[in-house]
Amino acid sequence: MIKFRLTCFLLAFSALVIAQENVLSKEEAVAKALEGNFGIEIAKNEIDIAKNNAGILNSGYLPTLTGTAGANYNNLNSTTEYPGQFEESGEPRADIVIDDAESQTYSSAVQLNYTLFDGLGRLYNYKKLKEQYRLSELQARETIENTMLQLFSVYFEVARLTENRNVQMQALEISKQRITRAEYSFEYGQNTKLDILNAQVDVTNDSINLLNTEQQLANAKRDLNVVLNQNLNENFSVDTLINFIPRIKLVEYMEEAMSNNVAILQTEKNLQINEYDIKVSKSGYLPTIGLTGSYGWNLNQSAPSSFLPGQIIPGSNRTSYSLALGASLTWNLFDGGGTTVRVKNAKIAYENQELLKKQVALEVNRDMQNAMAIYENMLKIYRIQEQNVVTNQNNFERSKEQFELGRITSIEFRQAQINLLNAQTNKNLAKYDAKLAELQLLQLTGQLLNVEL
Repeated sequence: MIKFRLTCFLLAFSALVIAQENVLSKEEAVAKALEGNFGIEIAKNEIDIAKNNAGILNSGYLPTLTGTAGANYNNLNSTTEYPGQFEESGEPRADIVIDDAESQTYSSAVQLNYTLFDGLGRLYNYKKLKEQYRLSELQARETIENTMLQLFSVYFEVARLTENRNVQMQALEISKQRITRAEYSFEYGQNTKLDILNAQVDVTNDSINLLNTEQQLANAKRDLNVVLNQNLNENFSVDTLINFIPRIKLVEYMEEAMSNNVAILQTEKNLQINEYDIKVSKSGYLPTIGLTGSYGWNLNQSAPSSFLPGQIIPGSNRTSYSLALGASLTWNLFDGGGTTVRVKNAKIAYENQELLKKQVALEVNRDMQNAMAIYENMLKIYRIQEQNVVTNQNNFERSKEQFELGRITSIEFRQAQINLLNAQTNKNLAKYDAKLAELQLLQLTGQLLNVEL
């Protein structure tokens, strides 16, 4: 009786928890993942980096402006001795002593440099950066698609375990009713103690199965919370309703896959980048024309000095301004063959990218055909499992009637119950496996982020 009461308490507690849980819809799960998933956040930051690289500030089209400034300070103490005497007066020559003779020099300048023409390398490099930015967007899209598959893989696992838990709770309730019936029958002498013991064993097994499913469900919810980047102990229930996309629509998506598949689109962007690499390399054959301009200011404050015996030249201030303009042309007529090698290698890289594009297109087509076949097979299995549940449900109801009339044993009734339980859990597994197969097919067609799930 203690085990029986404990089981009743666990069932009541589980029902209370389920009633208090908030339903996390598929749309809400997607929105939370797009907003908080770490992988998606990193991908968004990578887009921002590529956007900065493709901006005008990184294009090389803007001039460079350099400012310089300097200052020097000197303090001089000097004594100038003149031997002998003046010829006219015969007086001795006096020494000239200069203390704290300060001199300062100040300068500042602004220099402007601008590349007027660099063989079009700057133009094609700028276009290349633009394509790299678009490539980063496609890479981010691929990250988002993979995250969505991961999200729904965990989401559907939570849904499957939720349905399995409900099925096992029903099985446990049926086993509990068997104990009550067996105890009444034993009291009236209609069966033996063995029927009560068999029912108690079944209740114990069903209770253990329910507890294990509850633990697996809690772990799956924590996995989903990680994907959503929210509190690991956040409790919720999920939507177990599944809708499948009509086959005719999937075929239409497959026909448009070559222009929507993210892997193919990335190869096309890489092909465009390689084409610009060729043009950037060819710019080395052309000259570079540059413009320069500078404006400077200088202030020189000189110290007093001795010039002739008995004379001190006072210090002076000198200010000067300078303005310079210039143009330059640089043409590397021969660089040892480096430019030629770079052009040849860029062309080879372009050819390799063309081959890679054909290979990816072939692989995507193969993967789509396989994914479609897998999806249709799993969908058929799901339909069969649905029918199997109906069959086993009818068998269980008939067995229950026969058991209550005493025409079959508890062991036979238990087998019908187990068959129904297995059919229901197999149907749940088949349902979500088929939906995941559909999502994988949608990713290959490039429509995963465009359809309502």
